[in-house]
Amino acid sequence: MKHLIFILSAFLLLQCRGKLQTGADQLQNYQHLFKGKRLGIVANHTAVDASGRHIVDIFRKMPGVRVSALFGPEHGFRGSAADGQHIRDDSLSAIPVYSLYGASRMPSAEMLRDVDMLVFDIQDIGARYYTYIWSLSYVMDAAAALGIPLVVLDRPNPITAEFVQGAVNDTSSFVGRFPIAARHGMTVAELARMFKGEGWVADSLKLTLIPLKNYRRDLWYDQTGLPFIAPSPNMGSLEIATVYPGMCLIEGTNLSEGRGTDSPFLLSGAPWLNSARAARLLNDLQLPGVSFVDTAFTPVHIPGKAHHPKYEGQRCNGIYLKITDRQRFKPFSTALRLLLVVKKLHPETLSFRPKGFDRLAGSDHIRGVLEKGGDWKELLPLTRHGLQKFRQQRQKYLLY
Repeated sequence: MKHLIFILSAFLLLQCRGKLQTGADQLQNYQHLFKGKRLGIVANHTAVDASGRHIVDIFRKMPGVRVSALFGPEHGFRGSAADGQHIRDDSLSAIPVYSLYGASRMPSAEMLRDVDMLVFDIQDIGARYYTYIWSLSYVMDAAAALGIPLVVLDRPNPITAEFVQGAVNDTSSFVGRFPIAARHGMTVAELARMFKGEGWVADSLKLTLIPLKNYRRDLWYDQTGLPFIAPSPNMGSLEIATVYPGMCLIEGTNLSEGRGTDSPFLLSGAPWLNSARAARLLNDLQLPGVSFVDTAFTPVHIPGKAHHPKYEGQRCNGIYLKITDRQRFKPFSTALRLLLVVKKLHPETLSFRPKGFDRLAGSDHIRGVLEKGGDWKELLPLTRHGLQKFRQQRQKYLLY
């Protein structure tokens, strides 16, 4: 019954407000921006409109517009493009496709030699660690340096643009180039405004935003009326996205984060983990919006993927996160409570990859408490590090 009420309320909300439109859905109203331009498009397979048309195909049919270069983030353009590859169409000449993940994170002057305007359209997931927003920041740098205008097409934050949680990073890396919360509660267009407004990229950048229409900050992706397109191979559902702003921290440990299974980030474990006891201790904490299920899983290498998962082919004792109330669930603090429990049970076995974990956590302070087997009272203030300042900064750039 509750499920039915939820569906009806979401339907009525959308009916009252009108159908949500992404930036891509509104391109016909902005054709004047692109007329006579040679476009460089930064996108991937998520850059589609409501009818499923990819942004490249939309621009190819737009009068007076030429698509002259394509740029793909981590995982590639349309999911498969690599640096220097070309895509071909029977009716059009080849378009060069460049990778912005790996050796070159910023489009070079050579890559942009035939580009008059850059367009960015990629679905973000709402977490600091997700590299697409940092690809955006480097595109902004290149556009500013070469005097090329940039247009950012907005898309919803899948895990709502309402909640701001998890420590702000002190470090700078490709999983957190600028200081923002682990769960930032912003859309891509809002982040672009912030990157420029805070002076993190050059103010000389000519930035144009095509905002969402009929959007509300508290909407989860399954309330938008848009189909969920997995933005990366291990982000196959909204439930996975919901836990990701915390459970990604497991990557920096010798626990499996569930890669090589159908439930990455919802699962964590290892052959040596006493998962039954860990699940009991975690459930005893009565953390908001989540319960913990003792389980087992065996990570496997998926053909076509470059990386092999931790404990490949080994049976892992695991903990499965069952989200019971996503409005109350706090992914960052939940992940740290899980690590505290595992450290208590396996003080000599649980280990950290200092460089990797600290990049994700935002500093070495959280790892310091975990490694010494500290308690939640020590960790709690660290989970709130920088949040008050970030919330104040963020407020200036919100569009909705």
